[in-house]
Amino acid sequence: MGFFSSHGESYTDNLIGTLLAIFGNFLVSISLSIQKYSHVTLAGRKDQRTFYHTKTWWCGFVFTCIGESANFVSYAFAPLAVVAPLNAVSVLTSSILGFLFLHEKSKPKEFAKHYGLIILGYFITAGGTYLFVSFGPNSHEKLEAENIVKHIVGWPVLLYLLLEIILFCLLLYFHKQRRVNYLVVILLLVALLGSVTVITVKAVSGMLVLSIEGNIQLDNPIFSVMFVCMMASVIFQARFLSQACKLHDSSLVMSVNYILSTVFAVVAGAVFYLEFNKEEVLNICMYVLGSVLCFLGVFLMTKNRKKPKIFEPYVSMDMSNGVPTIHDKGSVVQPDFNGSFSYGTLVNNDGVAPAPLPVNLEQPVVSSRTSDAPTGQLDRKND
Repeated sequence: MGFFSSHGESYTDNLIGTLLAIFGNFLVSISLSIQKYSHVTLAGRKDQRTFYHTKTWWCGFVFTCIGESANFVSYAFAPLAVVAPLNAVSVLTSSILGFLFLHEKSKPKEFAKHYGLIILGYFITAGGTYLFVSFGPNSHEKLEAENIVKHIVGWPVLLYLLLEIILFCLLLYFHKQRRVNYLVVILLLVALLGSVTVITVKAVSGMLVLSIEGNIQLDNPIFSVMFVCMMASVIFQARFLSQACKLHDSSLVMSVNYILSTVFAVVAGAVFYLEFNKEEVLNICMYVLGSVLCFLGVFLMTKNRKKPKIFEPYVSMDMSNGVPTIHDKGSVVQPDFNGSFSYGTLVNNDGVAPAPLPVNLEQPVVSSRTSDAPTGQLDRKND
């Protein structure tokens, strides 16, 4: 009877955590769209007010706080293996709102290709979410301070943390000393820090929920340790992620970061909290299938996002004709020599007469010595 009651309680906790995570990610995506709408609206007005003076931006900020709070509390109820992949809900909602709310459209010729893959990504992500939520781990334990300490001193966790520290130091060495700025290197640093973040967030959230229920855990030193580690990992994770967005395309960063962060978070939950210990092989396989489908869906949703075309001009000189030509990454922007070019004019393709360039009519001053010398020589020859 105790087994069935504990199993039912675990199922209820997992359901609460899953719904909180879905709700939180949904609110966060809405808040980002509202704040983006606020920035776009301000950019089109003459009175350039700061964004934090608008009601829409503050509305989005409130939604962000509520959504992130729901995500934080969800870690106390549901396993990491279920909560971490649910970030796909935020990507899915943001993509849908981008078309409906922000009116992001593509050219008619690209409609089938652009929207077709994105809509396919919607269905794949929804199906994958259903699979990993349905077949994900159903184990849950009360995260008291003593249980967290037992997990930390276990040899699997110590070995995992040792390997993670070695890998992090190697990647950081190549990134800082060797100037290796590959996207995978930077996002691996983000994912390694993210695995620490989800471990500490789940511990801090679980102890806070128990303390609210009356079982005080905040006076234990492990709570302070986990809280400090959580804040430090979040700060450095955001720093590396911001650097990746500056160096690489944001859409690619979004999809690759989701895949790597989810993989490391699931592995961290399996090692630290032993979430897959009592699961059957079939459930694990279906969970992996659902996660892979979410990875594919997120990749399709972010793959065909419009990239702003950056104009990088350089000027070359046609030595045979003396025509300066402006190029944009190898493609000619200013027309080449077409046989009708005359010095002092600009060639255009509009059928309008070329505009003459200003010419300096002042002649250089010629000294009498230089002008007389050739005249004297001619007189001698005539003689």
